[in-house]
Parts: sequence; C-alpha cells; structure tokens
Amino acid sequence: MELLNSLFTWIMKKRIHQIELFMKYPHDVQEEWFQSLISTAEATEWGKKYDYNSILTPAEYKSRVPIQDYDDIKVYVDRMIKGEQNLVWPSDIKWFAKSSGTTADRSKFIPVSMEALEDCHYQGGKDMLSIYCHNKPDNKVFTGKSVVIGGSSQINNFSPDSYYGDLSSILIRNLPFWAEFKRTPNLEVTLNPNFEEKIEQIAQITVKENVTSLAGVPTWNIVMAKRILEITGKDNLLEVWPNLEFYGHGGVSFKPYREQFKALIPSDNMYYLENYNASEGYFGLQDRSDSEDLLLMLDYGIYYEFLPMEHAHEEHPKTLGLDEVELGKNYALIISTNAGLWRYKIGDTIKFTSLSPYRFQISGRTKHYINAFGEEVIVDNAEQALYTACKTTQAIVKDYTAGPVYFRQGQAGAHEWIIEFERLPTDIQLFCDTLDKTLREINSDYDAKRFKDMALGVPIVHIAGKDTFYRWMKSRGKLGGQNKVPRLSNDRTYLDALLHLMNG
Repeated sequence: MELLNSLFTWIMKKRIHQIELFMKYPHDVQEEWFQSLISTAEATEWGKKYDYNSILTPAEYKSRVPIQDYDDIKVYVDRMIKGEQNLVWPSDIKWFAKSSGTTADRSKFIPVSMEALEDCHYQGGKDMLSIYCHNKPDNKVFTGKSVVIGGSSQINNFSPDSYYGDLSSILIRNLPFWAEFKRTPNLEVTLNPNFEEKIEQIAQITVKENVTSLAGVPTWNIVMAKRILEITGKDNLLEVWPNLEFYGHGGVSFKPYREQFKALIPSDNMYYLENYNASEGYFGLQDRSDSEDLLLMLDYGIYYEFLPMEHAHEEHPKTLGLDEVELGKNYALIISTNAGLWRYKIGDTIKFTSLSPYRFQISGRTKHYINAFGEEVIVDNAEQALYTACKTTQAIVKDYTAGPVYFRQGQAGAHEWIIEFERLPTDIQLFCDTLDKTLREINSDYDAKRFKDMALGVPIVHIAGKDTFYRWMKSRGKLGGQNKVPRLSNDRTYLDALLHLMNG
C-alpha cells in the first residue's frame, strides 16, 4: 500500500503545474473557454436561436443572451428529460441533478453532460486530492479508504434513458473503477435512499475498515460520526480510525461545525479542505491550509460573469467579467457551462478576497438573506456574528435558522433566531448581546435599523432541543445528500414550521 500511495501522490501532484498556469493567466484561460463553449454549441437549438455562429466577443454574447434562471430553462429541461437531444448542448444528456430545494420546495433538475462530469466535477475532485498531496507530501491518504455519504439515484418516470438523483449520487454512480476501489462502503449501501438505514449500514461496515479520509456535507458526516461512536463506545473517531488524516467538505459553511469536528477528531494533524461544488458545476477549492479562501477554478469548462448585487434586481443588469471585479463586493455568480447552462444565475453570492490569483469566499444566496426592513443581512454576516458570540461564551452551534418578526402595532420589527447548540453558552444573554453587537459592527444597514430600536428591536433567540433540526429535515424528506438547513429567510415559512415542531 505504501508503494501505491506514493504512485497516486505523484500522479496527483503533476496537476499542480496546470493549476499554476491558470492562476498566472486567468483571463486568457477564460477567453479560451468562452470561445470553446460558444463554438461547440453553435449547432444546437439554443445556439441557432441566439446565432452563436456570429458571436465573437463576450460583449456580443451578453447583449444577445439574457440572464437565465431555472424557470427560463425549464422547458428545455423537460424536453431533455423526455429524451430530446442537441437542445442546449451537442452531446447526449442523460443525467439530471435534483436540487436540494433549500430556497424553494419545488424540485429542480439540472442537466449534467458527460463533459461536465469528466472535465468539471471529477476534475474538481481530483484537484482537491492534488492540492492536498501538494500541501502535505508525506500524506498516507491512499493507504486506506474514503467514506463518502452520497444521496440516492434512480431512473425517472419520463424516459428509460434519463436518470436523476442528488449530484453526489450521480458522481458516485459514474466513478471510474480505480476510485471505486478506494471507497467504502459499496455502491448499494452508499446509494440507499433510506437515509437513516444508510447511516446505520455505513457505520456498521466502516468501523472495520482502515479509513484515511472523509468527504461530504459536514451536517451528515457528524450524524454518521456520532452513530459510529455509539456503536463502538469510543470517545472520538481517531480511536476508530487511527489513520484518519483528511476531510474534504462542502455544501455548507464549515464555521458552525469546526468545533464539533475538533471534538470528534482531536488532532492538530487532521487536514480540512473546503470545496465549492454545486449541481451546476465545480467552482472553487481551498488551496492553502492557512486560509479559508477558495481558489476560483478557471479551466473546468465554465465561463464566469459576476453580477453586482446592487444591480441584481434591475430588468437588464450589467454583469462584469473576471477582469472587472473588485475586492470585497458581493456578486451573484452567473455561469455558462459545458452542460448547456447559458448565463445561468445559480443563486449563490461570492466576494473576492484576492485578484491575483482570484480567490473568494461564498457570502450567501441571492434568495437566502433577511431584508424585511432594509437591513440586508446575508449568510456571511450571520456566520461571523455567531462565530463571535460562540467564542465569547464558549458555545458550539449545531444548526440554526433566522427570519423576520414583522412590525406590530406600536412595536418595531426584529430578527427571530432558532439555534440548536452542541454546547450551550455560558451566558445566553451575553450570547444574544454579542450576536446583535457583532451584526451591528459588520453591517451598517442593520446598525441603522437598530438605532434606538426604531425599526428593529433586539434579536429574539429560541434554544432548540436536541435533534430539532434533524427531525424537521426528516419531516420534509430532506435528510442526506446535498440537503441543507436554510440559514436565513426573508419570510417566516421556516421559522413557523420549526416553532410548530418545537411547541407541538
């Protein structure tokens, strides 16, 4: 196994030179991908509709093709599901990634081409290992196996030749044989649609394996880890898997989970690496161990545009190219991809922390915020405030959500929080005060609305009981895969449902 580990590490590290090239020549790489995508799709129905054959520059492309959301492309998706091809992309599209539905209960089915699988999603997974092997050359990650908690995948009811499932399950089902060899448990267990049954099976099987790495959404890995400790009677995962050294995570911010993982894996040598992988594409990787910023991956078959959030609600907003973005500003991500998504708004917002190379942080969702009173609180604000409140009061947050309390007669509005703690604050009032104070310090709009409680009163915080969010997600059929607890909402849909569950 040592020889195999050395061979795989050497292979993975060879990719670093190519990553360094797009870091050095980002605009050239993006221009090449723009031209490639346009020319490849010019004979599709979409390409003919917008006359891709005559498009020579990004400016022409932007003026001709409007920004799309899912409702705009749904008619094409429905036709592809039924078996029609060459609509938005020339190669056959038979796989569709079912969205997690964090901002709406309606399911969305994102087309996934073989080019997107090979050149984007799988390349991102391989690059994650390449970066790890480069940053930690003495690693032993390939001497053991990896545990990945996937979703479920099934044949849909429209066509025997088209399939849908969580993105994770699509990736696992199409893995090359060598990757399957390094993964545990087997495919049948990993794709079990019954999440609780799957967690039990994974726990029972993997405690007997030499697991060196984990991958997946932190929420569900914690559920698995706690079940493993219950089964084994051990205090932490290193007592079960002494060679565990690497965790590649994504899907949600890692900040609320960091302390929980430190308790589960009490080692300074454990390496954590974040990835930004969505149904629509693989966009970023944490390439430095001393920084949480993500490197924008520029050679995965994706052309990027960036929509300043202050212009997001305009009828014909102007987007920026990579060479026009600025540090610290919130941009909605607009992508054109090798799966036939054209100027597609995926719903995430980012802010750049470096322009050479291009590194960024995920700041939230275009529909995942609270702005009931003009305060414009985004997920990034909430995460920072919770981090400070936890640090001040030695608390550990397990899950949370927040939304507005609307104006009542004679009373100001407020933000209402439901928080489930892994470790309760030493002083809940200090926790609430610090949460509010930090939000005021980092968000001037929130601070203005809090002035003398004129528009916003102090936050209302409810402490949720053990496993409240787990039970709520289960009641919605949202366990496992890429399903995520909605953090912020501009209405009370999630708050009221959770409060009903807590008080029922």
